[in-house]
Amino acid sequence: MRQFFYDADFMNAEGHLLKSHLDAVERQLLATSQIPANSGHTLHRGTPREAFIKQFLTGHLSAKLAVGTGEIIDANSTPRQQRNQFDIVVYNSEYPKIDFGGGISAFLAESVIAIIEVKSLLTAAEIDTATKSAARAKRLQRNLLSSFSMGWVPPGIISILVSYNGPAQISTVQSWLLAAEAAQGLNRALLPPTRDERSRIMCESIDAVICLGMGTIVFDVFPISFVTDEGRATYPQSKRMTTQSPEGNLLWLFLLLTQAASNVSAQWPNLAAYLQNTPMQGKFVP
Repeated sequence: MRQFFYDADFMNAEGHLLKSHLDAVERQLLATSQIPANSGHTLHRGTPREAFIKQFLTGHLSAKLAVGTGEIIDANSTPRQQRNQFDIVVYNSEYPKIDFGGGISAFLAESVIAIIEVKSLLTAAEIDTATKSAARAKRLQRNLLSSFSMGWVPPGIISILVSYNGPAQISTVQSWLLAAEAAQGLNRALLPPTRDERSRIMCESIDAVICLGMGTIVFDVFPISFVTDEGRATYPQSKRMTTQSPEGNLLWLFLLLTQAASNVSAQWPNLAAYLQNTPMQGKFVP
């Protein structure tokens, strides 16, 4: 399947302060990631690298967003039910979280803006696992009430995969992702022909793969994109935008999350849903 592919020349263009800053941070993250490389246990290599991404997010994202680690629950979740633990959960800071201790929390599905998985080395197996985790998170029930909104409000939880190392070509990662989705029956339907229509569609798996120092893949449902509606009409089967570049990848992570938080929305959770499966009973007393 043909994808929208953009040359590295645009992403390497200098002259914009935001891109220049984030490119410097991207290089710093790649350099710092070598510090735990000599550890003898994979967990001791992966955990610090997750922490580096968390530090970047907390230092750059809006105060509307908070960053944590743990699992996501909805009104149907039960005790000891098997759930995915996510490396990074970006959630609405005005919502509560359930503290399990040791820095691990449970987050209400209604509060979660994005989940981010961090991989030291990206492989086909990691893509397959991350795709399954993303699909499960997106199937959680979100009981939200709203009266109005301005700006882009994501139609569901955003899933992002960040890697420090992987194959030399972003096209290889793209082929892994497409194969994983095909095996799991995800994102089969054609996307609508315009950006406005696509922005109301929820990706069924991974929204973006950010390969630091290498390239980026973005599912074409975000308001920000290199793709025009003319390009979408020319290639109606294309669903992703792909860039091969040693820079500009952290910029995409920043922009996608910032766009998701840049809205005015009168939206709140229907917390009554969390009572529906409890054994509690009440009486109406006159």
